[in-house]
Amino acid sequence: MKARQVPPVVKRLGWVSFFTDAASEMIYPLLPALLSTFGAAAVWLGAMEGIGEAVSALAKWRIGSVVDRGGQRRKPLIVAGYGLATLVRPLIALATAGWHVVVFRSIDRVGKGIRGVPRDALVAESTAYEALTTAYAFHRMMDNAGSVLGPILAFALMQGFGLSLRTVIALALVPGLAAVATLVFGVHEDPQGPEPPRVEKPIVRSGSPLATPVRRYLVVIALFTLGASADSFLLLRVIDLGLEAAYAPLVWIVLSGVKSLSNMPGGWLGDRLDARRTLAFAWGFYAAIYLVAPHITGALTFAAVIVIYGIYHGLAEGSERALLAQLAPPETIGRAFGALHAVTGLAVLPANLLFGALYLRHVTLAFTFSAACALVAAVLLLAIVPAPRPAPRSD
Repeated sequence: MKARQVPPVVKRLGWVSFFTDAASEMIYPLLPALLSTFGAAAVWLGAMEGIGEAVSALAKWRIGSVVDRGGQRRKPLIVAGYGLATLVRPLIALATAGWHVVVFRSIDRVGKGIRGVPRDALVAESTAYEALTTAYAFHRMMDNAGSVLGPILAFALMQGFGLSLRTVIALALVPGLAAVATLVFGVHEDPQGPEPPRVEKPIVRSGSPLATPVRRYLVVIALFTLGASADSFLLLRVIDLGLEAAYAPLVWIVLSGVKSLSNMPGGWLGDRLDARRTLAFAWGFYAAIYLVAPHITGALTFAAVIVIYGIYHGLAEGSERALLAQLAPPETIGRAFGALHAVTGLAVLPANLLFGALYLRHVTLAFTFSAACALVAAVLLLAIVPAPRPAPRSD
């Protein structure tokens, strides 16, 4: 297989994510409106986000060891994860209380937790070492493209066809089923695929299933994530600067579009330079945006900055996963990805609580703190995480 060629299994997994994200993003922007009908919307929304991400992170952590078991195939776990989310997600339309939404959304997130690790492991095992960043970038590009389509579908169904909010939520079953069908009939594990990526002589500490370079990488990822805020805070800031709330979804759609368009260039860059340096550059770009952001006082200018910020995602998303796949020995690839997803998932709640508290105290303080964490993480990434090199193949 030529270097940087995206294998068919990765392309099909990309379409699975495209349809899944379209289904998810049809619903997600509508949930605040649905929760407001039950009262105490902010409380239920916070519970939904916090509990959902926590159970997803736990599922990802536990599934890693299952993925690494000898003879364990990836596809059944991936189908189970996508299938569970597809079937549960439209049930939100039947909710009659806020806690119903929290429960259904949490089960949806469990499905995400089940599928993510084996899917990422399958991408690593199906792709040539030299093309890993491009492969993960392609997958993220399709995921982000689905994030663009979902809100457009919801808007068209509600405004163009006059469908109710609950009906639109129920119709998310359709793209969800398209995702599952693509997965079941189109994705096949290839036992003769490329040799899994591996680092030369990985060092594993006694009692630990993870190589030392992987452990160092996870520490750096945790530092960056704890300083990173949800992109929704950028929307909050642009609204505070005077943008009408009705235009916020448009900014969000354009942001998702920029992410999708920049994913593949980011993947190509990662495979030409290397994933580690590309990720460090992406974090530096993130820091620059966050250093500038609090000093912008015009709503339209800030909206433009949000769109430019989407390039960071394009640079980082493929490199982040590719670097882990290159650092982890093949026998621990599942646990490595489980740990990565768990670390980032569990850090979401404290990161956003901290940024929110700092934002209330002083906007500049919040953005500067995030920028500082990103810069320190970029330096540590280059300083303590070794550049991965493929181990020599035995003839």
